[in-house]
Amino acid sequence: MEDGAAGCEAPGTIPPTDGPQGAAERNPLVSIIIVTRNTRDLLREAIRSVEASRTSFPTELVLVDNGSTDGTAEEIPLAFPKAVYLRSSRNLGFAAAVDRAAKRSRGKYLLLLNSDARLEPDALERAVRWMEAAPQCGVAGAQLHNEDGSLQNSIANFPSLWTELGNRSLLRRFFPARFPGKERSVDHPTVVDSVIGACFLTRADLWQRLHGMDEGFFFFLEETDFCYRARQAGFLVYHLPDVHVWHGQGRSAAASPAAARIEYWRSRYRYFALHAPRSHQICLRIALPIRLVAELAGDLLIFPFQRTRPRFRERLGVRWSLLLWHLAGRPERMGLPRE
Repeated sequence: MEDGAAGCEAPGTIPPTDGPQGAAERNPLVSIIIVTRNTRDLLREAIRSVEASRTSFPTELVLVDNGSTDGTAEEIPLAFPKAVYLRSSRNLGFAAAVDRAAKRSRGKYLLLLNSDARLEPDALERAVRWMEAAPQCGVAGAQLHNEDGSLQNSIANFPSLWTELGNRSLLRRFFPARFPGKERSVDHPTVVDSVIGACFLTRADLWQRLHGMDEGFFFFLEETDFCYRARQAGFLVYHLPDVHVWHGQGRSAAASPAAARIEYWRSRYRYFALHAPRSHQICLRIALPIRLVAELAGDLLIFPFQRTRPRFRERLGVRWSLLLWHLAGRPERMGLPRE
């Protein structure tokens, strides 16, 4: 273990292990950070894509296990001994886990990679070379793809009443310049509000300047908040369309759709509380529950005709859970597990 490594440990964290890569490469250009919770098999694929990357610079891999119970702790450190492995006995949330990994990292750049994402072999080289040549760029994101090769939305607007109360697909289709998305592809690096955090490249010195991610975001929108603060600090955020990453969108949260949706709603309330005018905060807190009740009423009307369809039953369960969460006063105990 390196000197100072224990300083990044969370309560209940097992000390990290350094493999040969950590010992041999004292000054990696890029630290690749992957957070996992019960995604062992997906994590294997993500790590293999990192190992298969064709790069002309040294890297290090830092893994954060957020209290997995699926055998990750027993298998991953043995299968990938070159990686630095940090394990927490509980779920710290994505932002807190990444912050701890960043404190342990030594690279000039930090690449946050989802455990359900896979890099194309040249993706990391292309992204880092862009950052090296563009000092005004504080954050860069990739073009994300579904398993069948189709495009995913890789760009995110800063949340507003338009995005949260309107139809995002229609906004992207009819106002593509203001709300860019997969409906209109670009062929050159483009300045955007924010990028999707499945593949999120930033500068370590900017990370330190902004004090990392806001740990008040447990899951969702932490990367959007970081991009907002980076823009406020004078840096630009770029979407890089020639950097390709495969992303199993939502697979890491698929086991608990209702809990994950509660976390998303919690995060957007927090984002508005931090960055939106008071009038917009009030409007959101009133309008979102009203729309939720209206959607539930519509679901109940068609329930006799749709009740046998699994997707309808899942949607109804998610909306009902959201309503109960609001009626209970939006408690932290509801949502994704913290233990």
